[in-house]
Amino acid sequence: MNKLTKLFITFISAITLMLSSMSSSFAKVDGEYIVLGAAISLTGKYSSNGVHTQNGYNLAVERINKMGGVEVQGKKYKFEIIYYDDESNPKRAAQLAERLINQDGVKYMLGPYSSGLTKAIAPVTEKYKIPMVEANGASRSLFTKGYKYLFAVLSPANQYLEVAIDLAVEKNGGKPVRIAQAFEQDAFSQDVRLGILDAAKRTGSEIIIDDKLPKELNDMAATLAKVKATKPDVLVVSGHTKGALTAIRQIAEMKVDVPMLAMTHCDAAKLSKQHGKKSEYALCASQWHKNLSYKDSFFGTGKKYDKDFKKEFGYAPPYQSAESSAALLVFKDAFERANSFDGDKVRDALKTTEMQTFYGNIKFGPGGQNTAKPMILFQVRCKGDTCENKVVAPTKWASDKFYHPIPKWSERS
Repeated sequence: MNKLTKLFITFISAITLMLSSMSSSFAKVDGEYIVLGAAISLTGKYSSNGVHTQNGYNLAVERINKMGGVEVQGKKYKFEIIYYDDESNPKRAAQLAERLINQDGVKYMLGPYSSGLTKAIAPVTEKYKIPMVEANGASRSLFTKGYKYLFAVLSPANQYLEVAIDLAVEKNGGKPVRIAQAFEQDAFSQDVRLGILDAAKRTGSEIIIDDKLPKELNDMAATLAKVKATKPDVLVVSGHTKGALTAIRQIAEMKVDVPMLAMTHCDAAKLSKQHGKKSEYALCASQWHKNLSYKDSFFGTGKKYDKDFKKEFGYAPPYQSAESSAALLVFKDAFERANSFDGDKVRDALKTTEMQTFYGNIKFGPGGQNTAKPMILFQVRCKGDTCENKVVAPTKWASDKFYHPIPKWSERS
């Protein structure tokens, strides 16, 4: 093979590779569809919430497409999503992100479920400069890495219970409060703890108990004995669902009186199923509730979203679904303001996002975290052994009365 022939083959190979690459790229945005990629937990330990995430994405795609799609440079496009099952495995999630980008030609990504899986995918999307809007990774560490292509619509984990401290101070006439806290040793709960430390410093409040929950999350009697002895103004607990159930059980057994109890992962239905009216008055942190007064032109209010979601999927939407739908609204807004499919231009548009959705206000800080949407607190209220979530904070968005202080056990019926 002579030098000229080798040069010709090299040239043809380069052209073929370039055209293949261009075809893959343009196929994702040319014609009718903007194709997004998503690795979702459809099997494994996160499968239930993975399905909630996928349902939220799909409902938003259907709604946006039905209402005219996405307009870029005067042309209308529809969203489409390529899904793969990450099996609730971080290594698999990273592999699938590579596949979506390198084999499927995806130029824009939606996040997986959970902070752990988001942490696995973010370095991949960052390496390839692929904008990713994620809805289910709250870990504070995601937003301290200097990522430039990661944008999260949900509030970060450190904000989960800050609003509880603000509410306690508000109910104390604006004066500092005394805080007792107990946390699981996982990354999420430790991020929540950092938020409480920040809130205590900001409000001049004092942390008088700072305990670790046991690994099994089945006994916090030692902490509760301290609470009975020191009488704090607020008790904060973060141990996922099992930690919340343990807290309610032992607070009732030990008759621990505390003016305010605030926890993560304490949905009223789960609490009341095991503990009935004993769970009443607990404050639970949440990313979203249907009774909030946020609204947009696609889903209207949270109540309307709740109704539409129930009609489509047969169950009430958890916050994972709501925040996932919001991610699509953010992408639509960014594409239209960028008026381009160039990844960096879309990324720059995402950076300047400032909008309200049915899920909440969205504006991104330097690390990609949503700085415009506070966490909410609902209070468990019961009729008999049937309990419901009532939104009580922040005060601006409250839809129900906040009962404070919690009645003493001797005063409960």
